[in-house]
Amino acid sequence: MTNSKGVQRRSLGGLFHRAATLALLTLMAAPAWADYALNLTQGVSEFSERVYGLHMLILWICVVIGVLVFGAMFVSMYLHRKSRGHEPAQFSHSTKAEIVWTVIPILILVGMAIPATNTLVYMHQTGDSDMTVKITGYQWKWKYDYIEDDVSFLSNLDSASNSARQLNSGIDPATVDDYLLNVDNRVVLPINTKVRFLITADDVIHAWWVPDFGWKRDAIPGFVNEAWVEIKEPGIYRGQCAELCGKDHGFMPIVVEAVSRPAYQAWVDEQKQEQLVAEQNVERDWSQEELVAHGQAVYEAQCAACHQLNGQGLAPAFPALAGSPVANGPTEDHIDVVVNGRPGTAMQAFGDTLNEADIAAALTYTRSAWGNKASDTIQPRDVRAAKRG
Repeated sequence: MTNSKGVQRRSLGGLFHRAATLALLTLMAAPAWADYALNLTQGVSEFSERVYGLHMLILWICVVIGVLVFGAMFVSMYLHRKSRGHEPAQFSHSTKAEIVWTVIPILILVGMAIPATNTLVYMHQTGDSDMTVKITGYQWKWKYDYIEDDVSFLSNLDSASNSARQLNSGIDPATVDDYLLNVDNRVVLPINTKVRFLITADDVIHAWWVPDFGWKRDAIPGFVNEAWVEIKEPGIYRGQCAELCGKDHGFMPIVVEAVSRPAYQAWVDEQKQEQLVAEQNVERDWSQEELVAHGQAVYEAQCAACHQLNGQGLAPAFPALAGSPVANGPTEDHIDVVVNGRPGTAMQAFGDTLNEADIAAALTYTRSAWGNKASDTIQPRDVRAAKRG
């Protein structure tokens, strides 16, 4: 005969043993706890430090209130319990008590509102900025325009993360550094400089959020939000789009690199040189091999999110390019679709976000990839002519 109680005791003993073993292994895996924290991040800007200070002030006020209220309750219940012979008081209400417990919370709330209001006012003081950066959200990338320095670029999810995130990629995401939190082009900002941001969107609502800066701003089509930051310490600060902006919402990271002022100026000079080279590339003739090689990189960064790396798309919103009548049809129609988009569909216009060389290369690549037969060469000047009508 089986002893059910003994079996139950052995089962519980085995359960406790497994739980203890798991706890021991967890404690041994120290790196897993490296980023564990119980509090908010203090950030790297003066505003984020103010937010952190406000948070701690309100937290300690709440702690004191909780200790006093619950302490009074427990002491009262212990000292005036029935077993000690206490009889409950016979009264319906106390006007003085009601006034006290109404006035005191009001005073506390007013005292909490004053520093909170000062912090909110400080948050919106974008005047006296040293430089301005316009941020535009697209599905699913960011565009940055440095107003004073005349620098502009797109920032996409980096190729390593983009490859690993694809279905059946065979790549272990754990082997990718900063998986889904890295980009191909970082935002570079000088430290100890008040930077004003103008934040908007071109298609749907996005949200630009870097936790170390202490704020988040929505990017809304047709509307411009303002924010600012003055970074104190050099470093790399990561964030993400914090608004559900579509199927690839989780693949729209933000990376800000804060550097010294001389290093920032050197970066600006480098960007201008790259823009000059890009302009020269529009005017020269590209070989078929050059266009295909460059076009594949552009496609993977700009187009694969919707049409997939294998060109099969995600029907019905994102049609396949493999065997597509557009990709195998007249070049004029294909250029028009990419440059101007297709109103009423998910196909966005790339004419204002990509330069002519990038568009020409991407078109040449897609017209010759995945079995497509239109292996003709589209030059950047063809795209420029189409953009000019």
